[in-house]
Amino acid sequence: MRINKWLGLLAGAVALLLRGVAAMFPSHTEHIYSRTIFPLIRWLVDYTLSLLPFPTVYLFFVIIIVCFCGMFFSSRRPEALRDKLCYLSRSLLNFCGWLIFFFLLLWGYNYQRVPVYQQLGIEPQMLTPEELLEEMELTHNRLVQLRAGLSTDTVAIEQTIPYMELEREVRAEMQAVLPQLGFNSLGHPRTKALYPAGFLKRMGILGIYFPYTGESYIDPSLHDLEKPFTIAHEMAHSFGITDEGEANFMAWVVGMRSHKVLLQYTSQLQLFRYQLSELSRRDPEHYKLLTAGMDPGIKNDIISILLKGRETPPLFDNLSRKSNDLFLKTQGVKKGVQSYAQLPALSHAWRKKEAEA
Repeated sequence: MRINKWLGLLAGAVALLLRGVAAMFPSHTEHIYSRTIFPLIRWLVDYTLSLLPFPTVYLFFVIIIVCFCGMFFSSRRPEALRDKLCYLSRSLLNFCGWLIFFFLLLWGYNYQRVPVYQQLGIEPQMLTPEELLEEMELTHNRLVQLRAGLSTDTVAIEQTIPYMELEREVRAEMQAVLPQLGFNSLGHPRTKALYPAGFLKRMGILGIYFPYTGESYIDPSLHDLEKPFTIAHEMAHSFGITDEGEANFMAWVVGMRSHKVLLQYTSQLQLFRYQLSELSRRDPEHYKLLTAGMDPGIKNDIISILLKGRETPPLFDNLSRKSNDLFLKTQGVKKGVQSYAQLPALSHAWRKKEAEA
């Protein structure tokens, strides 16, 4: 058996073996991969492939289709059926091996790095009912102050700033805040709008980081008040923060430290929505009382976001959630999709640390 016939499968197996080693030594993975190798990959991608004016994921799938067509036509040669099946099986296994290899090399080893919250010296814990209500009052009061800087009435804010300008502002804030927290900010990552509008939402997601192109994408049909936080979340992935809860947390911190009122307001609004979701699950009676007394402008903004989301409901919501949950758990994220909802606990721990400093 010639090794070169199984090179892709071998590369994938070696990459998985290295992932196991990386998981045993997160501090070494942090230093060698997340802070040395990955920033170089980030920089190389950002100043080559990402300079193209369209989402390069389109180009990726064109290449994949071409490869599969080549494999199909090669299998039509006048050979024995057994030889054809062996060729197709080997090609498919090698293809899967290369997918695994490049996924881990280009981004995936960041799953084995030291957790962000540990590096920041915070320990998120489930909030008590009293702590949750206290946090929500703080968030709500801050939202009232910030919204006054965006609108003078209570009508829902449905338009903000052009997308390209918003992407630049979020990236600039991200690159300013990450070094303050001790994280890498090398590169110029792009978060592009992926058309057709509604495609990602139909798949049950608002945005996605795609390691094979080094770009992240969001659905252009998102409400304008959802876009800043979603861009920041995906850019956190672009800078090597893989855990969904930690990406949410980093997006919130960046928004909080921003000089732009829009970014501050939308990050606090996203936190408030997570807090509302947790409260509705744990204490429905308090949830009803709180929403009844909510500031009208904030309430109208949340309602507007919800109505916008209903325009493009996911086609396979349960399947999408389960597949995403399985993917995250296979990468070492123990909470799976529940990690998204860690933001209230992380923000509370961060506020406590800031108060004690």
